[in-house]
Amino acid sequence: MRFVGLDIHWRRTTMCILDRHGKQVKQATIRGGWEKVLAVVADLPKPIAVCYEASCGYGHLHDRLSKLADRVVVAHPGQLRLIFRAKRKHDRVDAGKLAKLLFLDEVPPVYVPSGQVRSWRQLIEYRRRVIDKRTRSKNGIRTLLRSHGIVSPRGLWTGKGRQWLRQVALPELGGFQRDLLLEELEQFDRQVEGMTRLLNRMGRGHPGVVLLQTIPGVGPRTAETIVAYMDDPSRFSQARQVGAYFGLVPCQDASAAANRLGHITREGPPTARKLLVEATWQGIRQSESIRGYFERIVGGKPERRKIAVVATAHHLLRCMHAMLRTQQAWREAA
Repeated sequence: MRFVGLDIHWRRTTMCILDRHGKQVKQATIRGGWEKVLAVVADLPKPIAVCYEASCGYGHLHDRLSKLADRVVVAHPGQLRLIFRAKRKHDRVDAGKLAKLLFLDEVPPVYVPSGQVRSWRQLIEYRRRVIDKRTRSKNGIRTLLRSHGIVSPRGLWTGKGRQWLRQVALPELGGFQRDLLLEELEQFDRQVEGMTRLLNRMGRGHPGVVLLQTIPGVGPRTAETIVAYMDDPSRFSQARQVGAYFGLVPCQDASAAANRLGHITREGPPTARKLLVEATWQGIRQSESIRGYFERIVGGKPERRKIAVVATAHHLLRCMHAMLRTQQAWREAA
């Protein structure tokens, strides 16, 4: 078995190869795109194991390398920085460190989902970005009206409200800006509507998405996001790992008898955390058991509401993990 460390870039890749005793046998720089890197790996004597850092397009590269190598490990960049916090950083040095970690079987790996799940995640994230752009357009219209002292009616984004907005008297430059913002808003509406239809069709055909919607307050957007990022529930051996994966556990600095807990780590997908907290607020209003968990943490202190909603979201996430593992619907606690 040979161990190959790859420091991959778009136009240049550095490769380091170790033999089965951990001794370096080759180090080279591959100038060219990923196709050339794949060709070089394909020509290496087998068996081989390959390691590289996760970056943009790591999933596609993993699928291609898995057909050429006996083992492919994608390293977590954030945890690699903790291991190798050195002042001397170079592509050759990084490739050598990746190869050594692979030889020692100490690579902090990342989970690589299938191509379909990766596309699903990308569409969810793109929809979120388009919604944010649409919100900025709406805020721009409100700012424009307020700057000219115009009070907008209720239901500004309905059909009647937009018709009023097109006819409101504005100076020439203000009217031009209004027309541009309205055009942006209509374009974003069409994009969001098309993506929502596609995601709804995918969600109706996925049993996990349907199952999570039995939780009070959890809609299709939250359910599909949790299912897409959790993917295979069995990859989490313990429920506490789910909270850490989604960044809902507190930062910890423990030494001897001292144990300091801070804010949540906020690692993992921020879109999932945002939707999960929104669903938690709805669940507090609709479910007695979720509201009871929330109020128990609040303890009658209003200043603890933010802490309590994050803790309740963490609790709800662990319930989702258990539901996906057991394929059981939500049951209200007594």
